[in-house]
Amino acid sequence: MAAHGRSTLRDLFDDAPTPHIAHPPRTHHRHFYVATDGSYRRSGGGLGAVIETRDGSRVARVSVPDAAPDNNVAEYRALHLGLDVLAARTPDHARIGVLVDHDELAAAVNAEVLAGGGDADWRPTGRGRVPPGGESHWRGIRARIAGFGELRAARIDGRENPAHPLANAPEDYTHVNRRADRCVVPGSTGPGGRAPAEERDPQYPPPSRLAGEADD
Repeated sequence: MAAHGRSTLRDLFDDAPTPHIAHPPRTHHRHFYVATDGSYRRSGGGLGAVIETRDGSRVARVSVPDAAPDNNVAEYRALHLGLDVLAARTPDHARIGVLVDHDELAAAVNAEVLAGGGDADWRPTGRGRVPPGGESHWRGIRARIAGFGELRAARIDGRENPAHPLANAPEDYTHVNRRADRCVVPGSTGPGGRAPAEERDPQYPPPSRLAGEADD
């Protein structure tokens, strides 16, 4: 259970490994956390995403049916969807914590972050890192990574992933797809002696810039 005034996703993120990237305390101070999961079944799978602020305020939950060709592609599609929903509700400077239960995806995201910071040796190379059928979604994920102020991914146990039931039973969670026009955004630290971000009142951004979902 999350501590009072803290996000459940934040607690999971704080305790999880972040592949390729050291996990010093400052990385825990995210503005938003997004957990995603994708499921595959021959009869049709689903995509799930849960987004919270660091103080535990729920931003959005998404649960939609999906027809990915396999589980690996479903994970990429779910993260693409989750980042699209998140980008529609956050300012560009937001610091993001991503939680997925897919080792290769978490590693690929953090390698992309490192490459975007100027270390080109970290950029994933070769088609083997992206499952066939997931290329367009990886391009979308990369574009979203570049659009946030800071982002890193943590790998969590699938049994603890709050997006797991949303992805595995979308027919039971259609009610969660009601999306708020705006959400509470923690403030950011700035010059001039302003209070630390976690000690100031939340700020309110304009309505969502994008209402769409991930597409092919």
